[in-house]
Amino acid sequence: MRSAKIKRKTTETDITGELLIDGKGNTDIKTGIGFLDHMLTLFAFHGLFDLTLKAKGDLSIDTHHTNEDIAICLGKAFKEALGDCKGIKRFGSKEVPMDLASAKVRVDIGGRYAFLWKAPLTAPMEKLQKEGGYSFNDGKDFFDTLAKSANINLHVEIYSGEDMHHVLEAVFKAFGTAMDEATQIDVRRKGVPSTKGRID
Repeated sequence: MRSAKIKRKTTETDITGELLIDGKGNTDIKTGIGFLDHMLTLFAFHGLFDLTLKAKGDLSIDTHHTNEDIAICLGKAFKEALGDCKGIKRFGSKEVPMDLASAKVRVDIGGRYAFLWKAPLTAPMEKLQKEGGYSFNDGKDFFDTLAKSANINLHVEIYSGEDMHHVLEAVFKAFGTAMDEATQIDVRRKGVPSTKGRID
């Protein structure tokens, strides 16, 4: 069973939970940030990951610490659950529309961190009103931190959209489906999907 427990406690946050890669999209998520709960639920549902997550953070200050620490936890959980990555497809690429928003996410679970975020939008998302205290830049920081924690290549390209909610919803759904593709087992692959013979 490809799963990992989630546990992180600092002076700023207290996070627990569990990730099951080969799940059914079941979730129980309470981070204290309603918008992030919604996005993570969509991510797990469309990626067919079972995800439980409980977080208590210093939200009286802002969302930054909780948002970042949840991303750290989720990235580490994927890394732990995948183990030596034997047999996985490794690469995933999905494009998702959400009304007038459209985003594409590409991932490579190859043991190397790289993060690319392209958002050439007509309406600057960082200037739009926050959604439930969550900003466009919070979303960008979340994915950058997750990619670093999981040690993966993660490219996010946003093609269109003027509603921050819809744009980030497209990104989270695309990330879920891309990770689902990349983590699937290819029965033809008997070993680790790298000519190096290992993925760290």
